[in-house]
Amino acid sequence: SKLPVTQAQKLGYTKLKKTVTQEKNPLPTKETIKQEKQATA
Repeated sequence: SKLPVTQAQKLGYTKLKKTVTQEKNPLPTKETIKQEKQATA
């Protein structure tokens, strides 16, 4: 069961974005949480 390339790219991008966000902002703000919820939706 191989994920479609787009799905894999999306997952990788989300993980990368989360890592960068965490490095910049150790404490997530309400805006960050809202953005992450929208990204995963």
